Amino acid sequence: MKKITIGARGSQLSQAYVEKVKKLILETVKEIGEKNIESKIIKTSGDIFSKSKLSEIGGKKLFCKEIEESLLANDIDIAVHSLKDMDSDEHKNLMIGAFIKRNDPREALISNKINSKTDLQSNIIIGSSSRRRELQLKKINKNISFVNMRGNIDTRIEKFSEKKLDGIVLAAAGVKSLSLENKISLIFETNEMIPAIGQGIIAVQCRKNDSFTKDILRGINDKMTSFCALAERSLLKTIGGDCETAIGGFAEINDNILKLKSELFSDKGDECFTFEFSGKDVDALDIGKTVGKKLLNLAGEKFKKK
Repeated sequence: MKKITIGARGSQLSQAYVEKVKKLILETVKEIGEKNIESKIIKTSGDIFSKSKLSEIGGKKLFCKEIEESLLANDIDIAVHSLKDMDSDEHKNLMIGAFIKRNDPREALISNKINSKTDLQSNIIIGSSSRRRELQLKKINKNISFVNMRGNIDTRIEKFSEKKLDGIVLAAAGVKSLSLENKISLIFETNEMIPAIGQGIIAVQCRKNDSFTKDILRGINDKMTSFCALAERSLLKTIGGDCETAIGGFAEINDNILKLKSELFSDKGDECFTFEFSGKDVDALDIGKTVGKKLLNLAGEKFKKK
């Protein structure tokens, strides 16, 4: 049995995701033993330039660039990413071989003083690295102030009080994956803050010509999560835009019917356009396109594809 090398970022969260993928492979493919799987930490541009705003250095895809290069160079066989960090256009020689069952997709507030939606109505300062989150919170209270805050989840949680912030907003999935849910003071339901596209989903990538690895990943793919991911990514691809585009998209499935709800803010951030559409889960790609085209139509000249 040949060795399988898994590559990912070195953050605690990324390594927790690697362990999850490794565990699933070992449980699913009995002939693969623990000694056959090794992992490799890859430092990405997103980690190296951790003090800069993502929009200034090339966007979220910088968390994937070097990992994908290692995959293309055969230095690793499997790449593990947070799906929301991935570009909607994949490299022609790479593919997502598995979408791991979605974790909590919701947004979480970490705070020592904000414990209810009512507390959000005061003049508070929130740490965030997401324009979407900022505009969504401003819909709740236009007087909320924001401070750009990047870095690993555990570091941000440690530092928010030092920076004299009233709270920080993070993906609940990441907080829970690090067993830090006791730090959460408030959860926003998906109808209150539509999450980032792919939020809470681990994407496992491989080379298209690597049939051995593709077969392994097929065994750990979660079918319902994959349909939701395809619909959301199809929406993102249709919208275009860049990392400064404030867009939320969330798909869920009940009885083989996929419902995709979405929210797009204007370039100026002063208007919000929403649309929801349902169809058969097998038509996930078309549902994403339909929602994306409708949002573009609703926004008109107020949102320009980059």
